[in-house]
Amino acid sequence: MLKRIYDWCIAAADKPYALWIMAAVSFAESSFFPIPPDVMLLPMSLARPKRAWWFATICTIASVAGGVVGYAIGALLYDSLGQWLMHIYNLSDKVETFRQSYAEWGAVIILLKGLTPIPYKLVTITSGFAGYNIWLFILCSIVARGGRFFVLAVLLNRYGDVIRTELEKRLTTYVVIGAIVLVAGFYIAYRLV
Repeated sequence: MLKRIYDWCIAAADKPYALWIMAAVSFAESSFFPIPPDVMLLPMSLARPKRAWWFATICTIASVAGGVVGYAIGALLYDSLGQWLMHIYNLSDKVETFRQSYAEWGAVIILLKGLTPIPYKLVTITSGFAGYNIWLFILCSIVARGGRFFVLAVLLNRYGDVIRTELEKRLTTYVVIGAIVLVAGFYIAYRLV
């Protein structure tokens, strides 16, 4: 099953709708969706390493735009939608502590958490809830999310063939590792935030 999904993503890299799906996943992940855009960015960049830069650019723009929506949820809809999303991720009791840390470390929090597997939607919603400066939030999001996606693009552009061969040999292992990293990100967000 994993091989079929992987093959579909590789084959879809040339389709016009693939870029839109990747952008939609990247947008949604920054505000409410639990799956990171890497699940599309990685196979698409492996299929077309020379376009990895373009894919990273699209992911960055869509992620920052989704982050602005997450910010709006925190700023305007926290009492309803924002609390519901935090409750789904079992992070409701952590938001106030996270909010207080923004007074001192806002930019550092956005930059660091934007680069990690810690759910970025927590950062975006809490930034809005905390009333963090929207323009500084956008700037930090561009740096953090762009950094994350462009590091991946550089690696895939330069070593794409080697990575693809290795990934295809041990696809299940790498998917399991990716799932563990994703779950660990949620766990870290729950425990440390």
